[in-house]
Amino acid sequence: MVDPTSDLEADVAPEDAPTCATCGETIVNAATHRAVTWIEDETVRHRHFCDDDCRDAWDDER
Repeated sequence: MVDPTSDLEADVAPEDAPTCATCGETIVNAATHRAVTWIEDETVRHRHFCDDDCRDAWDDER
């Protein structure tokens, strides 16, 4: 798994890259990449999105 705080443009292989929580696309070297992070039951949770449209379309499951 890729550290969500890392620079995703630094040699991340597609099989190790995060996928968009809305459309399922692999996010590799995308300047439009967005992430949402929150704490739930003392656990850090996060979701990745390929762009603002997918982020806005996300059905917030928190």
